[in-house]
Amino acid sequence: MTTDPIDFYGLELLLDDHDRERLHAVRAFGDQQVAPIINDYWARAAFPFDLIPAIRDLAIVGTPYTGYGCPGRSFLLDGLIAMELSTADPSIATFFGVHSGLSMGSIYLCGSDEQKQRWLPAMARLEQIGAFGLTEPDVGSGASRGLRTTARRDGDSWVLSGQKKWIGNATFADLTVIWARDVEDGQVKGFVVEKDTPGFSTSKLEDKMALRVVQNALITLDEVRVPEANRLDGANSFKDTAKVLLMTRAGVAWMAVGCARGAYRHALAYARDRQQFGRPIAGFQLVQDLLVRMLANTTASATLCARLSQLQDGGVAYDEHASLAKAFCTMRMRETVGYARELLGGNGILLEHNVGRYVADAEAIYSYEGTREMNTLIVGRAITGESAFA
Repeated sequence: MTTDPIDFYGLELLLDDHDRERLHAVRAFGDQQVAPIINDYWARAAFPFDLIPAIRDLAIVGTPYTGYGCPGRSFLLDGLIAMELSTADPSIATFFGVHSGLSMGSIYLCGSDEQKQRWLPAMARLEQIGAFGLTEPDVGSGASRGLRTTARRDGDSWVLSGQKKWIGNATFADLTVIWARDVEDGQVKGFVVEKDTPGFSTSKLEDKMALRVVQNALITLDEVRVPEANRLDGANSFKDTAKVLLMTRAGVAWMAVGCARGAYRHALAYARDRQQFGRPIAGFQLVQDLLVRMLANTTASATLCARLSQLQDGGVAYDEHASLAKAFCTMRMRETVGYARELLGGNGILLEHNVGRYVADAEAIYSYEGTREMNTLIVGRAITGESAFA
């Protein structure tokens, strides 16, 4: 038996045969259907809608949710799937994470049984695509206290006003979960806004340098009226929003591992193929040093995430656990993609060699779902008992 140069510690062996087969199907999808086309879409900042039926056929949407047409498998499998998708392309992983994690997760964790029955089965089949609106033009890390989007009760409906920014999938989503502050009690509440609702409009954010395949938008809510039936029954304060973010922040840590692994995998293949001085550069000491540094980063990050997923499966994962993983893995990701670009030399900035795409995409993953600084303060509070938040 030889050691896998990518999954060096054999983390996929933690899965049973059924789940390992599903993971291998995701890997094959990435290699056979994503990899051949993704650079063209990345260059054009366009989304490959033709991939959606293939993702549906993988039966992985809503992996850790039980019932409502979802697979009901482990958070460990869900995390490894996020990693594999991101290894193929971080934008595709982000599309999936927004839909399956943030949007469906909000409904699964905060919706009533009737609301789950209403929306989740179609979302699990990718017949309806979801988005998640929390961040605002002037409110990012301070969302817990500073949301400016408002919700005003008016009879049997709510009127939403404000803007949301950086909202993935929003230009084409059928359902967008909007988080807004109730003007009466000051609490943050969640609402499902359906496509083409009057007053709801999106504008695609242009000229991004990272995750260019993801269709991020500025959302404007101009007196958008939604029925009480679309207010998430269990979303009554930002503490409920935080439940969703705890779950999805772990997924982003896994995506960071995948981004790093994708760059490492391409760098390893390049080193084996590239010839200098009559032999492959993979045989040069300094090249092997870079490869081992990359492998160490990805392996350490993946094992940390695997333990986090086990904590999630055991129901004992807390904010600080997800925050530590997100902060650590994104730092190691940034370092790893840099090493990969260094190994490729000038070719590292050419899209045809793929590594440059991971270098750029890493910058977005580093920031979204909580910056390193914010996640550091969450962990710092947990270990010292003192809050350093302003």
